[in-house]
Amino acid sequence: MEMPAYASPSWSHLYASPLLSPYDFIPENYVHWAQTPECHIFSADLPGVRKEEIRVEVEDSRYMIIRTEAAEESREPARSFMRKFRLPNLVDVNGISAGYEDGVLTVKVPRSLARRGFLIDPADVPERLEVLARAA
Repeated sequence: MEMPAYASPSWSHLYASPLLSPYDFIPENYVHWAQTPECHIFSADLPGVRKEEIRVEVEDSRYMIIRTEAAEESREPARSFMRKFRLPNLVDVNGISAGYEDGVLTVKVPRSLARRGFLIDPADVPERLEVLARAA
């Protein structure tokens, strides 16, 4: 009785699969986000788009919208683009600034200096605390 030879599957065709290396694929409306201690930075590649066609808007003080619109009614924008981001809690909405240079839009959203809640500085806490009330 002969046993059939087991042929191992060839996995070499999967190595070239884009599913295994998703970092090679960047979507068309990708916006890079980074943060520094002073601000959040959003940058988007918008080659071929005129500066007048780019709109950066804040909606309800919670959302930032980056989009392209036609500067003139008779003309379409060079590229259709729209992204909406929820802004972090502690940002200064009035201090948002944007710049467009060499086809790259950069939006800076500064962090707010006002903190919510309160902060206890460890230096202000005495080494020994007196208990004013005890649990029954």
